[in-house]
Amino acid sequence: MSNSKVAVILGAQWGDEGKGKLIDILSEKYKIVARATGGANAGHTIYLKDQNGERKKYVFHLVPSGMLNENCVCLLGNGVALHIPTFFQELKLLRENGIKTEGRVLISDRIHLLFEYHKIVDGIQEDMKGDKKVGTTKRGIGPCYTDKVRRNGIRMCDLLEFETFKDTYHENLKMLKSLYGDFEYDTEKELAELESLLPEIKKMVVDGAYYLNDALENGDNILVEGANGALLDIDHGTYPYVTSSSPTIGGICTGIGLGANKLTQVIGIMKAYCTRVGSGPFPTELTNELGDQIREQGGEYGSTTGRPRRCGWYDAVAGAYSVMINGLTELNLTKLDVLTGVENLKIATAYKLNGEKLRGFPANTKLLDKIEVEYIELPGWTEDISKAKTFEDLPENAKKYIETIEKLSNCKVTSIGIGPARDEMIFR
Repeated sequence: MSNSKVAVILGAQWGDEGKGKLIDILSEKYKIVARATGGANAGHTIYLKDQNGERKKYVFHLVPSGMLNENCVCLLGNGVALHIPTFFQELKLLRENGIKTEGRVLISDRIHLLFEYHKIVDGIQEDMKGDKKVGTTKRGIGPCYTDKVRRNGIRMCDLLEFETFKDTYHENLKMLKSLYGDFEYDTEKELAELESLLPEIKKMVVDGAYYLNDALENGDNILVEGANGALLDIDHGTYPYVTSSSPTIGGICTGIGLGANKLTQVIGIMKAYCTRVGSGPFPTELTNELGDQIREQGGEYGSTTGRPRRCGWYDAVAGAYSVMINGLTELNLTKLDVLTGVENLKIATAYKLNGEKLRGFPANTKLLDKIEVEYIELPGWTEDISKAKTFEDLPENAKKYIETIEKLSNCKVTSIGIGPARDEMIFR
């Protein structure tokens, strides 16, 4: 029996929780960093200090965040929707910044591929919804997963048989045009680019499930990187205002080919407040000056789209729900510093509908627009916390705020983000 460790880091709110930073920090302890779900609709932002002490910003949409640790291998699992040109653009940017990528990136042969026609269809579908738009990034993620479920998706193993792949590509395009009209784009350009990249791609392709399970048997530790957030899950999120994959723990396991009994640690990432991009219910949303203040102070603009994020109070109802459905073993609470200077802080403790308290997070999204939210109020703090090294260094009110979140969410907070830089993290 191997004593290897498999740790999972997943978003426990509506995405954008700050997963990339913790992944980057912890990746030093792991031989492999594997990404399980999502596509270029995800955006992981990491800040590193260069030789001059200046902060440098890295944003990843497809490449696992562990790429900044040159001692680990990064794997894109079968649950990812891969747009190959975007992926290679990210690799090129890393090389230009002195990051070695050769021999460090692997791709599952079962991964589904995303093409330009998926992006076009994504835009058409969103426009057709009128005022009922979901708020898609229009990166083609939904249509790619639709093809997967419809069983006419194209996987990496298909691309390797290039002549046969081209036939399937054109068949899929013909079918989509029959549904959405005769849209045009340069198909030959896309196919030529893919063919030119094929020799490099072939060096990266592995059977992801066997690779990871063999690595465990050989004693290697694995860090699994989630994308998006639990409240955007296709089954457990605020449907239909969700992503097209499963960012919860079940999607993690199926997205890389590891059994649930192999997982030893499941870390949920939550902001000290809540944010959401795009449409959909948001019970604790602040639509006043304080919401604007949190957005500006926290730099709450989408790393994928640049859209301003909606901001609101920490929601312990949603938090406890996320802890429950994911079996979280611990929490990483991020961006606590953003709340510095807010005189009175609120945490949502319950939802009420027609005067009656709901058990938890409801399935019917329409109810979330009608509920009354119950809050508790806690005093804030004014002290600068960005230089704190331990939990005890934090102001009493900040410690009480964290302890209240732990109690209401039923999960221990083991790490706390107190600034954007890599070293601005407290571990307990």
